[in-house]
Amino acid sequence: MAPAKPHRAPPRSYAITPWGAAFLRAFGVDMAQTRRITKARTYFRDRHVHSLTLDPGRVMASVTGSQLDPFTVTIKLRTVDPRTVADLLRGSGGLADLTAVARGEQPSGLLEFVAPTEAADAAFACTCPIDDTCIHVLATAFEVAAMIDRDPGVLLTVMGAPLGRLLDIANAGAPATGDEGADRPGSLADDGGEPIVVDDFFGDTADYPAVPVLPDFNPFTRFEAPMLRRALRATGIAADDVPEATDELAALYDRITRRD
Repeated sequence: MAPAKPHRAPPRSYAITPWGAAFLRAFGVDMAQTRRITKARTYFRDRHVHSLTLDPGRVMASVTGSQLDPFTVTIKLRTVDPRTVADLLRGSGGLADLTAVARGEQPSGLLEFVAPTEAADAAFACTCPIDDTCIHVLATAFEVAAMIDRDPGVLLTVMGAPLGRLLDIANAGAPATGDEGADRPGSLADDGGEPIVVDDFFGDTADYPAVPVLPDFNPFTRFEAPMLRRALRATGIAADDVPEATDELAALYDRITRRD
């Protein structure tokens, strides 16, 4: 029997969307620097970037490299003004882009107002001895670009115009009720006269139905034991350790459901 092939994590990608690619432009990634780009891509795909924090105008991360201690990467970005962005969207009739981002879409109109446009829009530093754009900075940039690919709101946050703030500014110009004032400057009405952004976008004040009361259910007595054993074995638990793992799971479930 041929030996089993080692399990490999699926390959990771970055900058596969226009928003993710736009973020990388500020780093002047030169694909001619093949060796550096390849190494940074390896660091990204092997998850060498840890403790990533994203704030308006700043990204920080810890990157494990060739030395015992990880390197600290700091990226500072030239932020945009949220009110100016909201005014530009309003003037171009693009306020609907905000709800599009909330749905996970990546509208090109809003991207034009927030994306970095030149290398001067980003400054970065790393505790490694390399003065130029090092592989640790690039790996961090790739990680952020991958996050932007999944959630365009990440770009808004690091560029200083978080989606929540833009919505607050945009809502300040929305008509309170009905269609009154829907055509005045600053309104959030589209061509049909309906508000695009509601006052309670996140549903903080919504009246939700009561949580249903579920019947008492204990999976450790209702599920078939062979299925549970197979599931535990699939996680890598040795056959001899399955009974102990089952007991620990049952005890944890009892604590979570306050059965003990």
